[in-house]
Amino acid sequence: MRKFVITILLSMAVSIGISQEKEREVTYTQNVRGIIVDKVTQSPLPGASVKIVNSDPLKGATADVNGQFLLEDVEIGRVSLEVSYIGYETIAINQLQVNTGKELVLNIELQENIEELSEVTVKANQNPQNASNDLALVSARGFDMEETNRYAGARNDPARMAQNFAGVSGANDSRNDIVIRGNSPSGVLWRLEGVDIPNPNHFGALGTTGGPVSILNNNLLAKSDFMTSVFPSEYGNATAGVFDLKMRKGNSFKREHIFQVGFNGFELGTEGPIGTEGGASYLLNYRYSTLALMDEVGLSPGTGNAVPYYQDFSAKIDVPTKKLGKFSLFAIGGKSNIDLVGTETDTTETDLYSDISQNIYNSAKMGVIGLSNTQYYNNDTYGIFTLSADYTFTGNIVDSLSTENRIPQPFYRSNYGLTKYRAQYHFHQKVNAKHNYVTGFNYDVYSFNLQDSIYRASTDDFRNLRDEQGVSGLAQGFFQWQYRITEKLDATAGLHYQYFAFNGSQQIEPRLGVNYQLNKQNSLKFGYGLHSQLQVMPIYFLETQQAGNGKIRTNENLDFTKSHHFVAGFNHLFTRDFKLSTEVYYQHLYDVAVERRSSSFSMLNAGADFGVPNVDSLVNTGIGTNYGFELTMEKSFSNNYYFLATASIFESKYQGSDGKWRNTAFNSQYVLNGLLGREFELGSKNRVLAIDLKSTYAGGQYVTPIDLEASRLAKEMVLDSKNAYSVKNPDYFRTDFKISFRMNSKKLTHEWALDIQNVFNTQNLFRRTYNPETEQIVKNNQLGIYPIPQYRLTF
Repeated sequence: MRKFVITILLSMAVSIGISQEKEREVTYTQNVRGIIVDKVTQSPLPGASVKIVNSDPLKGATADVNGQFLLEDVEIGRVSLEVSYIGYETIAINQLQVNTGKELVLNIELQENIEELSEVTVKANQNPQNASNDLALVSARGFDMEETNRYAGARNDPARMAQNFAGVSGANDSRNDIVIRGNSPSGVLWRLEGVDIPNPNHFGALGTTGGPVSILNNNLLAKSDFMTSVFPSEYGNATAGVFDLKMRKGNSFKREHIFQVGFNGFELGTEGPIGTEGGASYLLNYRYSTLALMDEVGLSPGTGNAVPYYQDFSAKIDVPTKKLGKFSLFAIGGKSNIDLVGTETDTTETDLYSDISQNIYNSAKMGVIGLSNTQYYNNDTYGIFTLSADYTFTGNIVDSLSTENRIPQPFYRSNYGLTKYRAQYHFHQKVNAKHNYVTGFNYDVYSFNLQDSIYRASTDDFRNLRDEQGVSGLAQGFFQWQYRITEKLDATAGLHYQYFAFNGSQQIEPRLGVNYQLNKQNSLKFGYGLHSQLQVMPIYFLETQQAGNGKIRTNENLDFTKSHHFVAGFNHLFTRDFKLSTEVYYQHLYDVAVERRSSSFSMLNAGADFGVPNVDSLVNTGIGTNYGFELTMEKSFSNNYYFLATASIFESKYQGSDGKWRNTAFNSQYVLNGLLGREFELGSKNRVLAIDLKSTYAGGQYVTPIDLEASRLAKEMVLDSKNAYSVKNPDYFRTDFKISFRMNSKKLTHEWALDIQNVFNTQNLFRRTYNPETEQIVKNNQLGIYPIPQYRLTF
């Protein structure tokens, strides 16, 4: 299969290359356009100037009354821009990629000077590493679409791309879970276009935040933010981190299209203007599983009997008006299903894609739609009102397989559906160049239908674990103030409040951040935040069997899990595009849900498996602690190369109701990442070859050992819970290599890539399990060498 796909792609490359032979020395151009706005108020800055650095003759443009600019006939390749406006800090935007197949459209934000300057100087770079949210002063990083495309091993997935950042561990080839500083991935908040969304991954489970394939389409993303702690007060109901994603605006001047085939699927996309004037635009994209399509036409997808079927859709429509403000409609959605059929084996190795003792049939759906209206009350004040709805569903059928005749027996059934309706309003005001604030509220209405049951052979029927339909709500409000005390000292402070209507739980959370610029090269930063999060919704409705066939919900009064975050950091800028960053942190988690009886269980370990734990009689008496040190050495892309090196050293511990301190399931203790990439022009700017390399070395996570004798008696796997998370898995090592080729013709841009993951075929342990046929402990290894071809055409 892999050879077949690669042969097809190489054949396309050769045929197109031959057809373009006569055009190789032609110099192609493309338009660069965009809008220049105030960073705080988002108001346009008419008269702002933008010029191409080192252009001869000088090429530049001036923003019109709407803040829009156009640079026509810019030569393709890498260009750098300098943007300036009277009273604002001048910025440089380095090494932007200009291609023939698509116009480069930019959204440029300038920050007002708080002091009058006698001369114009370049104050800062606008690059992907700077967070878009000006209130996120610590533990925050921005990223753009180019990074998710560029990094080896990222699979065009924002989550896998973020696993390269300091403080993040992702040593799992099968899923894109984000483990931040030893926290469960369930503690991560996903936000899209300002709206909190459910797990945006195919084959995801309710209450988890990861999966094998992302529903998010990186071709539609604008610059977005990733935060690892002490996030500003506008973010709530999360204890680990925040993914704040933005969808880009479609080109409102020209129709453009994309075709792509690769790991994430066969993909078609289109964008363009709506109407002949007014600046309205649309952006649409659809994907279908590559592996499923191959299976349907009779080709082997290379995944054994487990063929993943999925498809997704993304859209955004922007309509500015003269009197009613700007309207934006956005939507994403996806559905997936996979059958994991148990295989018979008598070896010590098992299939990564199935369990020897079970048949598992999984289906999932997820969708979000939102409509927002932005009203500009004056040049310094605006508000955003948003209505949204999202839906997530997961269904599972699990059958046990007899060790004697392999006949399936019913074991578990689940259908989890959760719909959320949200109304929110955010108000932004810049008081002056030094002071600005944002305040707002949102209310979520949860409509849930949670049903699952386990089979009882003694009565030949199913006993309900949950059977609940109902409605509840979560109210949140916040206020965040920023004070730019001097050109060197910047501070933010805020409060977040949330109230859960189901059981009356409520929490007030203070937030604080400080950044001090010692000189042009060095800066210090400090932050504190109290963060809290609801339990996973099915936890509240677990039913406990009582005498006389009675049932009670013993978890329904659980409070929020809470967390104090403390962070201090230091940044050193060697050059404009080369920096060193360090952070130390301490996190104290409390009011963690643990069992009322003495045990090692803690909800801090939820998310290590694929589903929600079915544990009743929980109380908020558990605690946990995470602390560590992080270092980042990064050179942004310039002079045709980049590199990124990150090191994270940490400890993650928890205490269950038995009072013993243990490692959490996510305590890998150290993660080292190294990335390097370079581009080469092959004769002209029309043809560019890129090589990217990534290596990860991480400590193995702690797991609970299997009680072999008890497993043999029970004829199924039994864990030694008294020694929970006492066995450390072997260290994880993987190297990915990516080679790509980009070719520009008159109106088309072709891109071919081959991403060879785990190029050294390292055998990393995935899990240990019990084989009831051989009565031995067996192991699954993660993916071996795995080539992923990709072709993208923009036109």
